Amino acid sequence: MITFIEAFKKELEDEAKETRRMLKQVPTDKNDWAPHPKSMKLGVLAIHLAEIPDMIEIALLKYKWDFAEMEWDPKEFKTSEELLGYFDSSLKNAFNALEKSSDDSLMNEWVMCSGEQICLKTTKWEAVRHAFGQNAHHRAQLGVYLRLLDIPIPGPYGPSADETESMVN
Repeated sequence: MITFIEAFKKELEDEAKETRRMLKQVPTDKNDWAPHPKSMKLGVLAIHLAEIPDMIEIALLKYKWDFAEMEWDPKEFKTSEELLGYFDSSLKNAFNALEKSSDDSLMNEWVMCSGEQICLKTTKWEAVRHAFGQNAHHRAQLGVYLRLLDIPIPGPYGPSADETESMVN
């Protein structure tokens, strides 16, 4: 039987392949595009998706993530290679954190907050699961953006309509 840490490594590896396929589709000339005034810009969404593995590192190696103690300064990228390089760096950090962790540590408390305001109080195990949920959510969000821009979307768990179409033709 595998450990939770081993299962997280496998899941991260599998999901990273699909996230990478989606990030490769991001048109760097449309970084300032957004489908709605209340929506994130495409470039900000893409870099946020690329940095989600950092949440795994923070959840495993720290006891809290306090937004009041940091300033979120989204990275900018001009090329697909820069975006994918940032994603690779974030993944490396997550895998390193998993290597340093044990199943026993997963039950320790973890807090996401902004100063005194608690956003999420949970176990490290649940925080890692939350990061995987965030990955799926923002990857799907990116898929909508790409669809609206008429850019083919790769299917993460089977062929997308774009891939099915090319299989039939």
